[in-house]
Amino acid sequence: MVRPLKCRQISCNPASRYFKPAGIPLRELDEVVLKLDEIEAMRLTDLEGLYQIDAAQQMGISRQTIGNILKSAHAKIADALLNGKALRINSEEQTY
Repeated sequence: MVRPLKCRQISCNPASRYFKPAGIPLRELDEVVLKLDEIEAMRLTDLEGLYQIDAAQQMGISRQTIGNILKSAHAKIADALLNGKALRINSEEQTY
C-alpha cells in the first residue's frame, strides 16, 4: 500500500509554464510535465546550492524523498532536451 504524500513547502512560482524547441509548433510536440515539488527541489539544490538534507528540511520532507524527486526531475528534463519535447510546469496540482 502506498503511503499518502506528505505536505511539501513550495516557495517558488516559476515565471514560465512552458519551454519548447524553437521553430516547432507546440501542438506538434510531445510533452513532459514537471511537478511543482520537482521544480522546488531543483531550485533549492541546483540553483541555491543547498545540500539535499537542508533542502529537504526546507520542504518538510526526508532526504531520501528529495533524492527521489530530484532523480525524477532530472530524468524528465533530460528526456525533454534530448528528444525535442516540450516541457510543461504543472501549476494545477494538489496543494503542497
